[in-house]
Formats: sequence, C-alpha cells, structure tokens
Amino acid sequence: MSKKPLMENLSLNQITTEQWNLREAVDGSARAEIPWISLWRHKVEEIGLKESKQLVKDAGLKVSSLCRGGMFPAATSTERERRLDDNRRAIEEAAELGTDTLVLVCGPGPDRDIDTSRKWVAEGIEKLVPFAQSHGVKLGIEPLHPMYAADRSVISTLGQANSIAEQYSPNQVGVVVDVFHVWWDPDLYNQIDRANGRILGFHVSDWIVPVPDMFKGRGMMGDGVIEINRIRQAVEASGYHGPIEVEIINQSIWDRPGDDVLREIKASYMEHV
Repeated sequence: MSKKPLMENLSLNQITTEQWNLREAVDGSARAEIPWISLWRHKVEEIGLKESKQLVKDAGLKVSSLCRGGMFPAATSTERERRLDDNRRAIEEAAELGTDTLVLVCGPGPDRDIDTSRKWVAEGIEKLVPFAQSHGVKLGIEPLHPMYAADRSVISTLGQANSIAEQYSPNQVGVVVDVFHVWWDPDLYNQIDRANGRILGFHVSDWIVPVPDMFKGRGMMGDGVIEINRIRQAVEASGYHGPIEVEIINQSIWDRPGDDVLREIKASYMEHV
C-alpha cells in the first residue's frame, strides 16, 4: 500500500467534464496525460459506439468503466423487462468499448415499496449475469448515499451491495466504492474488508460542507471532509489496484474550462487521494 496514489491509475470519469463531448474529453485527457477514461452512455450515444471506440483507441487511452446500467425497479413487469433489455445493450456497449466493468446504479422504488424494489434489483442482476459473463463484462454494484434512495438507488450501503455480489463469483459481480456515497458509513472499513477480491471500481471526489446541491454537490478532492487517502489504502488492502476514477458532479466545475479542471484534478489527486 502506498501513501500516494499512482498517476498511472488516474481515470477521468466523464461526468466530471460534462461540458465536454466525448471527443473533447478524450482529447483533453490525452493532453493532460491522464491514462484512463470512464465513459457515460449518453456521451457515447451522441457520436456513436464505433466512433467512440476509435477515438479512445487513437488517443491511446484505456476505458476504466461504462456508466451506467441498473435502474431495475419498475411498477410493471413489462417495464422491468424493458430495462433489462437496456442493460443488455449496455453490456454489449461495454464489451465493444473495451472495458470489463459496467457500473450499476440500481434504481429507486416505485409506489413507496422499498423492500420489493430491493428484491427487483437482486432479480434483475441475477437475470443479467449469464449475458454479462458471455460478453466478458462484470457487473459493478455501486451503492449510493441514502439521500438518493428515493430517486436513484435503493441500494444505499456497501453492505447491501456486498450481500448481492457475494451470491456470484468475483469475475461476475462485484462492488464499486465511491467515497462520496459511502464515507459516512460506520461499518465502511469492515465492508471494504468483506469485499476483498470483488472491488471493481474506486471513485473519488469530496463532501463539501454545506453541500451546495443534492445532485451537483460534489467537491474536488481536498475541499471537503472525506478521509479519501484512508479509504484508498483500505481498498488497496482489499486487493483493488485498478483505475481510480475522479467523478465530480458539480455545476461550478462544469462551468470552468475543462483543461483547467484536469490540471486541478491531477494536483488534488496526488495530494489528497
């Protein structure tokens, strides 16, 4: 375990430069010598799967993950099946883009029924596993902060994600540790240890006080209260040594020139991650 992160592990999660299209994000990453990029499906769709793949390849970048699959709960079985079809397309896209990790944002519950919604999440993942495995893609369950349980994910703790992932082999289903979502959890370090060998991704940003916006409220590493370095060392102790994605959703950062943002990312990454 190193006290400093490796620059060769740094990945730009594309949402951090939401103001850029995919071509601009790829070119910016190449200029900044950031070796990895995490792609978002809406950005890939804008220019097409084939061209997206070629852009990344030509720039010499590697794709750390594709975001996102999930959103399993729905009020009708027809809609749940439609969402599974969309997840299958996401798996195919991940494989085509050259990443073995599809990040799952599992989805909120309809009709105030959170228990059934969690059951639908587990059932949805179960149905996807064979298809994902046939494409060489792993499903990474990302627990989201409890404040998002009503509109983004009923999977709110790393413990819940672990309980689902443990039903499968680590090369099928794992977990994604995002410090913004899990830093508060009093059982965090036990759960990181529990996830040994099945952590598929590690995302960093910071928790600003006060949070400026419920969705677009993440801060640059070092601007908030999260013990990012401690969490990183715990994740590494549990066997994860892959890309570290900087995933910052913040309007004020989106309003800045992307090249300036990438320069600050690199400095903050080395100092605080």
